[in-house]
Amino acid sequence: MDPNHKLGEAKEEPVVDKRMYQRLVDRLIYLAHTRPNIGYSVSVINQFMHDPREPHLQVVYRVLHYLKGNPGKGILFKKNNTLALEAYTDADYASSLVDRRSTTGYCTFLGDDLRIKWDGPMKLYCDNKSAINIAHNPIQHNRTKHIEIDRHFIKEKLEEGVMCMSYVPSEHQLANILTKGLNNSMFHDLVFKLGMEDIYSSA
Repeated sequence: MDPNHKLGEAKEEPVVDKRMYQRLVDRLIYLAHTRPNIGYSVSVINQFMHDPREPHLQVVYRVLHYLKGNPGKGILFKKNNTLALEAYTDADYASSLVDRRSTTGYCTFLGDDLRIKWDGPMKLYCDNKSAINIAHNPIQHNRTKHIEIDRHFIKEKLEEGVMCMSYVPSEHQLANILTKGLNNSMFHDLVFKLGMEDIYSSA
């Protein structure tokens, strides 16, 4: 999806067949489970299921056109996978033009075929240094009272060695593909880093 998209409610645009729109988006939601490269676009068009308009349907068609051009691309689990666990998380605060809700995305990798090596606790990669500092810092901040319960849970898991948090620059944050529109080169770079393969390409 275009990084500069401004897809809002579009009340002035023509109404489209609601049932058809919902059927198409429902199928895309199902596909997004093995096609994380469409996850963000699907989450955006999903916001308009109650009142779809022509611009929303055009985005649905663009996603379908992209899928038609890449029919075999997806996550491929092979029988010789060794199981390892690693996670990336990202959030885009109050990014929705419709209701100012935030978008959160995470990728959890399980297996060597996803280019992951695991040698200890689950690694959580985050591109927000403030969030990492809050998770590690035992001092309670008045501005963060609303997240104290979650912070204590994460801090406890860090101390137990169940997980560790590492900073990753935004350009290497794999979960960005789930929370925002990206330019073409960054999108394809993250699709590759997610370990998505085309089953129709020659090995």
